[in-house]
Amino acid sequence: MWFSKFFKKENKIKIPSDVNLGFWVNVKKPAIVLAPMADVTDCAFREVIAKYGKPDAIWTEFVSADGIFRGGFEHLKYDLMFGNREKPIIAQFFTSNPEYMERAARLAKEMGFDGIDINMGCPDRSIEKQGCGSAMIKTPEIAKEIIRSAIKGADGLPVSVKTRLGYNKDILEEWLPELLSAGPAVVTVHARTRKDMSKVPARWERVKRAVEIRDELKSKTLIFGNGDVATPEEAFRLSKETGADGVMIGRGIFGTPWLCQDLDKRKESFLNGKEYIFNEKTLEEKLRIAVEHTKLFEEKLGGMKSFAIMKKHFKAYANNFDGAKELRLKLFETENAQQIADVIEDFLKNKK
Repeated sequence: MWFSKFFKKENKIKIPSDVNLGFWVNVKKPAIVLAPMADVTDCAFREVIAKYGKPDAIWTEFVSADGIFRGGFEHLKYDLMFGNREKPIIAQFFTSNPEYMERAARLAKEMGFDGIDINMGCPDRSIEKQGCGSAMIKTPEIAKEIIRSAIKGADGLPVSVKTRLGYNKDILEEWLPELLSAGPAVVTVHARTRKDMSKVPARWERVKRAVEIRDELKSKTLIFGNGDVATPEEAFRLSKETGADGVMIGRGIFGTPWLCQDLDKRKESFLNGKEYIFNEKTLEEKLRIAVEHTKLFEEKLGGMKSFAIMKKHFKAYANNFDGAKELRLKLFETENAQQIADVIEDFLKNKK
């Protein structure tokens, strides 16, 4: 492969003697963070998560830096909305244009974000056609330039990268040092290749190898792992096994925005070798949170995003209890938040 030849021609990788970790310095390890997910982690869902089970840090959905500065800001600004409850919050951008990356990072700083993340792992074809997402793995020189531009524009905020093990094959040993040489605060390794998509189990032994590579190069960059993590306890275990500084949870948050409730206490218990017992949400509490989530979506994004986006959430909220299937079908037929509230209220009355 041409990029393998490129890596072989490279001189010895030079690693910065220090990196700007920003707020990450004050986050107790292992950090448990929320993954950026398109049409999922919007401002409404993030607000509910922050209220009922806040992780150590929250990512926005990914946002096109090119789109912002080519006339799309009025639409894309909704993807960058956030409330103080969500902090620390990180704005994720994608672009293959260093100038736009620098400007986007500067904008994020002005808007009050706590960090900037660069998407170098999305497998969506439309994103890759722009030279972004996973396609950046093929262009390490551009990837490094993008990171450096983000650091310049961020003006003191920590800059992180979310990526994969490789494109068609695992090239972690070549790819990760290139990223580390640009001095990001964090590299989150989704433990699959672009070719793997999500069709195979995440290879967490490769996250362990990423930590080893970081240590061998004496880099100060934090390494987070990502892939197939359902609970904070599983994240704690994987962090211990791999040495990762943090773990990013994605699909595990569906239908359970309270997933990280009492996170600090649970983390402390794990570190002390104890089990933390917390109060599980009742079915009524869970469904009322679903109503709250829906109302927030309508209030904040009703004029900008289709209500149909909420259906993936309804599928997750109405799951694993008697009558869940029937409730889901009724929820799928609704068109607004009030109808959702009515359907759930009727369901709860009939349950009593």
